[in-house]
Amino acid sequence: MQNTAELRPRQTQIIRPTSGWVAVNLRELIQYRDLLLVLARRDIKLRYRQTLVGPMWIVLEPLLAAGVFTFVFGKVANMKAPEHVPYYIFSFSGLLGWNLFSGMLTRASGSLVASSHLVAKVYFPRLILPLAAVCGTLVDFGVALAVMAVLLVVNHIVPGIGLLTLPFWLALILMLGLGIGLCASALMVSYRDVNRFLGVCTTFLMWMSPVAYSTSDAVKKLPASLQFVYTLNPIAPLLEGLRWSLLGKGLINVGEIIYAALFSCGVLAAGALAFKRMEKKFADVI
Repeated sequence: MQNTAELRPRQTQIIRPTSGWVAVNLRELIQYRDLLLVLARRDIKLRYRQTLVGPMWIVLEPLLAAGVFTFVFGKVANMKAPEHVPYYIFSFSGLLGWNLFSGMLTRASGSLVASSHLVAKVYFPRLILPLAAVCGTLVDFGVALAVMAVLLVVNHIVPGIGLLTLPFWLALILMLGLGIGLCASALMVSYRDVNRFLGVCTTFLMWMSPVAYSTSDAVKKLPASLQFVYTLNPIAPLLEGLRWSLLGKGLINVGEIIYAALFSCGVLAAGALAFKRMEKKFADVI
């Protein structure tokens, strides 16, 4: 008597790369949503495993950096924060936005290489790896935002109605970091020194962005020939907008915000398209 398993027709699933200009297959991402959540939890757990203070680094890093910026810019350079806002809180609010951007960029860019054992052996939408980094980045931001709320209460600072725009700045900063991270992660599969190049560029961009100072102060101190160049930095109006939503102080330029929003959307679309174009060779090269 033949085994019933031998009589069943074999099912073969053929996996082909997507075609066309569609960079994101939403239906496939939804099907693998459980894997996305698992990778996100793994990323959060591994980040602070075997560390001395664990998740406290989420709080300590921006607090220490804000202290350094307060001394360098507030005391040495004699820059001023908005009225009734301590310089420490002013710089800490800028670090919230910058750490959100740099954290998203760093995690997304290294996601493929960090999970090379999965990429080489198992099929799943590769886009899930950088998308899982979004969850860990948001957790870090949420903890730091809670510290910011405590600082605002202690110093009797009321954000105002601008606080309602916080999700808008949050989304644009994440889109900008994720878009660059997608392109960098795809390139890093073939060229591992992209990570070093990205680190240098990120450090340079931080000092060129209004993290510990305002855009208006920077423009005033720059020569006329460099003022326009400075305004081309897309992260600058986003950091100013996030700071304005938290402190209720400062000026925002509508034209610069529109430019930054369009730039962020364009970078995310270009990064997703570049990721898709290079995705088919990840398993062979990594």
